[in-house]
Amino acid sequence: MPTAQSYRPEPGILGLGDAYYDAVEPARFPRCIPRFLNRRWADRLGLELTDEQWAAHFWRFEPLPENLNQPLALRYHGHQFRVYNPEIGDGRGFTFAQLRDDRSRLLDLGTKGSGQTPYSRTADGRLTLKGGVREVLATEMLEALGVNTSKTFALFETGEELVRGDEPSPTRSSVLTRLSHGHIRIGTFQRLAFFGEVENINALVLYCLEQLYAEQPVENSGENALRLFDLVASATAKLAASYMAAGFVHGVLNSDNINVSGESFDYGPWRFTPEWDPDFTAAYFDHYGLYSFGRQPEAIHWNLAQLAGCMSLVTEAPPLSDMLSSWSGRFEDELVAALLLRLGLDSIDRQADRDLAAVLLKAFQSREEKIDRVFFDWRGGRDPGGERYGSEAFRALAKALEGRQRPVTHPYWSDAEPCSMHIDEVESIWSAIAENDDWKPFETKVEAIRRMGDAMAESGPPA
Repeated sequence: MPTAQSYRPEPGILGLGDAYYDAVEPARFPRCIPRFLNRRWADRLGLELTDEQWAAHFWRFEPLPENLNQPLALRYHGHQFRVYNPEIGDGRGFTFAQLRDDRSRLLDLGTKGSGQTPYSRTADGRLTLKGGVREVLATEMLEALGVNTSKTFALFETGEELVRGDEPSPTRSSVLTRLSHGHIRIGTFQRLAFFGEVENINALVLYCLEQLYAEQPVENSGENALRLFDLVASATAKLAASYMAAGFVHGVLNSDNINVSGESFDYGPWRFTPEWDPDFTAAYFDHYGLYSFGRQPEAIHWNLAQLAGCMSLVTEAPPLSDMLSSWSGRFEDELVAALLLRLGLDSIDRQADRDLAAVLLKAFQSREEKIDRVFFDWRGGRDPGGERYGSEAFRALAKALEGRQRPVTHPYWSDAEPCSMHIDEVESIWSAIAENDDWKPFETKVEAIRRMGDAMAESGPPA
């Protein structure tokens, strides 16, 4: 048994019934080469795994004890670049297991690249190794920066040759397992609304309240729907704000990629913008900048409006509209909080915090320095001084920070350069793997990211 006493299996999704998923079989892969194993999260889940057990459960996908007997491909629809698509679902992944973590949250172990499902259409259901490596880097960096993100749990190279239009082909293959606080998407509700399945919407509302938000439902189904929508509105406002403070561009904020728990997941063409550039895009196919850096709050709000449309089938529309209208205010408050968090500062009062955030954003908008550099140099409210920050915008920032300083003690804050994750770094890491099978730059970067995360946790505001 690969488990400790703290292992708490709980396949609660089975209680929804088979209207929400299809049982599937995992692919069989020719090679098993572990490339990333998240042992620290395995410990938090009570999974004590030998190397063979890692392979058994996260390469062959043998069931975990007292968990799902067979993987489940989830059903959903979604707007993709604002065009409704009723022909999607888990096309190259499935929910493999559900269990409680050390905070009693129900988490899913889900896959990417694990084979074909009823929703694969003409695709092969596989994941390139480069795609897997990029997802590890994205999730590690976002977790370190305090973004509510899925975690990459395991990545195995699988020995197949894949043909892709956006990578030199044939290219190497992988299978990834992610740890996520639920895989219920706005698109999950959209599918049920598309078919007019009112009772299934109500059942999913109860599941989300109880399992994802630890809320006790009431007897009135309309009130439950309003409560869930309110929670999702708050969670997505925080998500959008955290993207901005991280300088992160997800790239594909379709409604099937927005989790109702407000957790970021499913990383494809992501990038970090070096400077505060609202027009910076991640996806080469985002021709009109729909999901550019500066438009991400708008995109998430638009997706939330689609959820409101679904909820209007089971509750009154006016309260939904009111909550939707209040979203921008929630986002603004969350952006202030996210900026303070990354600076490592405590809140003083709402107006003073908003004033500081406004000055900081003005300094960013000058594009005189990169985002990572500014947060690194000004951490704890310290004024680094020097010619680098001699402009009017940064002199104003120094003045706004007077009296708000907090000590920073971790050695990371004395490094010469901040830890970053820009596209040239990502490509350099991949080139070492693709050309020489050299994994040292990848492993070194993960270590550096985790060191930064430790530094931020040590000197950040109290939880």
